[in-house]
Amino acid sequence: HTHNYNMSFISSSLNVTSSSSSLSLSFSAKVGGAASFLMKNGAARRSSSSRAYNNNTRRSLLTTPIVVDVFNTTSHGQRDDDENTPKRGGVFKKNAKTFLTTTPLNSRRQNLLLLSRSTSIRTNATQQQQHDQMLRKDEEEDVAATKQPRWELERHFKFESPNDSNIDREMDAIETKCKEFKAKYEGKLSSNAALLESIEMFEEIEIELTRALSYVSLASDTRLEDMKMQQRKASLMQRYGSLQGNFLQWFSLEIANLEEEDIEKQYKMHDGKLKTKYKAFIEEERRSKPYNLSKEVERALTVRSAFAGKRQVVEFYGNELSRLRFPLKDSENGETTKEVNMEVLLAKMTSSKDTKTRRECMNILNEGLVKFERTCALSLNMVAGSWHIENTERGFKNLRSQRNVSNNVPDEAVDSLLLAVKTTGVDLCKKYYRLKKGILKETQGLEEFTWADRNATIDIGTGSDSYSWEQAVQICKDGYEKFSPTMAKHFTDMVENKRIDVPAVDGKRGGAYCSSSYGCGPFQLLNFTGTQRDVATLAHESGHGVHFILSYKQGILQYHPPLTLAETASIFGEMIVFRDLLERAPSDQDRLQMIMGKCDDIINSVVRQCSFDAFEAKVHEKRQNGQVTPEEMTEAWKECMVDYYGEEGDVYDSYKDTSHLWAYVSHFHNVPFYVYSYAFADLVVGALYGVYAKQPEGFEEKLLDLLSAGGTKGFVEALEPFGLDPSSDTFWSDALTAHLGGLLDEAEQLAKKLNYVSQ
Repeated sequence: HTHNYNMSFISSSLNVTSSSSSLSLSFSAKVGGAASFLMKNGAARRSSSSRAYNNNTRRSLLTTPIVVDVFNTTSHGQRDDDENTPKRGGVFKKNAKTFLTTTPLNSRRQNLLLLSRSTSIRTNATQQQQHDQMLRKDEEEDVAATKQPRWELERHFKFESPNDSNIDREMDAIETKCKEFKAKYEGKLSSNAALLESIEMFEEIEIELTRALSYVSLASDTRLEDMKMQQRKASLMQRYGSLQGNFLQWFSLEIANLEEEDIEKQYKMHDGKLKTKYKAFIEEERRSKPYNLSKEVERALTVRSAFAGKRQVVEFYGNELSRLRFPLKDSENGETTKEVNMEVLLAKMTSSKDTKTRRECMNILNEGLVKFERTCALSLNMVAGSWHIENTERGFKNLRSQRNVSNNVPDEAVDSLLLAVKTTGVDLCKKYYRLKKGILKETQGLEEFTWADRNATIDIGTGSDSYSWEQAVQICKDGYEKFSPTMAKHFTDMVENKRIDVPAVDGKRGGAYCSSSYGCGPFQLLNFTGTQRDVATLAHESGHGVHFILSYKQGILQYHPPLTLAETASIFGEMIVFRDLLERAPSDQDRLQMIMGKCDDIINSVVRQCSFDAFEAKVHEKRQNGQVTPEEMTEAWKECMVDYYGEEGDVYDSYKDTSHLWAYVSHFHNVPFYVYSYAFADLVVGALYGVYAKQPEGFEEKLLDLLSAGGTKGFVEALEPFGLDPSSDTFWSDALTAHLGGLLDEAEQLAKKLNYVSQ
């Protein structure tokens, strides 16, 4: 997912780490309590390295295909996509000036000095001055990065460090409580008042586990190169898996298997407290009943998940993906100056306003991924094979049912969404890219429209290309304030209370996410380098943070919204900031640039992600009959590009250097069939914003009520106050027409007015 308008408002990246899932038996285990972490991408921007979505949530209902960093509940932020990766250390061109993204001072200065030395023989005085300027700029940015705020985890979690012995003592105490919990309540939930008492004790265990493990997980994400830190985290997660499987797993299974009359009887006790406070949690657990395996099998799967199964292969894929290096070439002589990671390469491509540079970057990317195809194919075969066995053994109806059930959304609703996108969405997509092709031809002299130009910036505005952290905060605060003083206050509190880790530095996880960290959170991890899209990321992740804060009152078992609503606050946060800036656009050129960027945003969230889903379906269907070769995966990828973007010559003149872009979409490995959620979320927010635009009075209160409900309201119920009916046959196509179609119409009118396209 990419955003290119002059204050591009991208959805943030969901940061994922190691993935654990099914075991040697090839299924993933049912996880209850703190282990119910369904990997939902997110809410999220794009991601080049291994990512999954650690939702420390009760939203998992039946299986956790990937359980990683279970207590680091991340926002759904980052969409896997070509040119969407957050920027890390390195050199890239921007507006004909050389900028350096932040990496540690010594290593970056050394890189520049080496670059200077290697070219000193052939450089003249002017070129040497340019190198000196780059070095000075590098030093200035290093100083600036050190001044950007870091989160203060120790202050909020009350631990001295990840190695604090108090963490181990707390885990010992939690283990004792887990054993007591099992001994006291297993097999006895139908007894008088036992269900209420057991849920309350289970909730206490969840909160205590979350505090200790969320802290370590977050701390490790800013110390990725510290192997001792990573070992500490892995050790604690293994201990957690043992606790979950041996002492907690049974609870979700027994709740699911209770007789309805036993539950109704206990609902009437204690003045209805059980029903009033925990009904949503109980109903969620009971939705898993048709798909549960026996206690013995579920326990075995959970206990083994940290040690065996596809987890290791998927983790290896992610680690190798993050280690890929690509040759960055000098624009003048074509010689390789250095090797960079994928994030730097993609940053160079998206920031460049030169067609040749973009295409060179696309070529370098695709050629590098060709060499990576076998590693990717191995992992994807493991994932698809495990998914197939899981569906078969648990009795899911079709390929997406496992994901849909866990998200509490009917298969029919998802099928309706996918159909609308493949028809109405694809038509609007092609219309948009034809318009963009014409504008680029007029403004940049583009002769051939290729995939490398898909997310190219329409470079006609006069707005700033770079923002300080203070400016970014003010922009987001102003946007939130205009819509909701309540949301603005929560945003300001996150900034002032040091809950955001801001700078882009080495040793830190790439992308961005928001961790709920129930009881101590929320916390945001950013990689802020001052770009327009970094401001959008702040708006997005802050929306997740506000959502968490408002829903905490539902308790740890019910605060997290279902996937269908999880992106509401984050994408709405982007939208209100975007609209605020659009109103202040100084010229028609700036306005057109912003609208075109927003259209890029929506298409990448909706059409692109649904094309990803179609690719997954092709691979998974083939996997049911045996191993899928890298060549077959490449062919499936090409077919999906044609299905969603047309044949070569229809819109795009060439699909050159796109054959292996499937190899780095980590969602395919970490969260199968998750990607449609971006389309779901973007169109829901588009529909909600349409309601707000027509009738702003009373809208803020309704939206805050929706966010405060957390996971206690379903999708349809939550949208009723807004007059929206997602069960309607035309809901998705209408949302596409209003949301994307409306912006596209406005863009066409401005482009004609400015004589960029013919009348």
